[in-house]
Amino acid sequence: MDIGTKLKQARLTAKLTQEHVAEAIGVSRQTISNWENEKSYPDIVSVISLSDLYGISLDDLLKGDRKMIEHLNESTDVVSSNRKLILAAGMNIVLLILFILFNGFITRNPYLIAASASLGIAGSCVLFYQLIKKF
Repeated sequence: MDIGTKLKQARLTAKLTQEHVAEAIGVSRQTISNWENEKSYPDIVSVISLSDLYGISLDDLLKGDRKMIEHLNESTDVVSSNRKLILAAGMNIVLLILFILFNGFITRNPYLIAASASLGIAGSCVLFYQLIKKF
């Protein structure tokens, strides 16, 4: 059984409304609805709060839903997240050094200017994406 169905059944068994659950764990009612309809997944802190609120064990709540387990693994993998951020920052530093070293050569060729600008923009986008994901 999937996490959304389990959450909805547990809420109904506890005779709680989405509004009450939302207030109890500090999220919006729409967020509760999205979790129950599997449009999004709760983070680990919210899963623990829901488990306590509904009086259901984490084991019963999480077992059997592969997508939810993958979501929790991805969202709590700090090492992988830090590695991607460091890689993106390193890539930008290397690109900056290359642009400085080959500045004279690049400025003479309009195609290299366009390629350099594209690489710079792409590298910055990757770095900002990793930063936004991190925080």
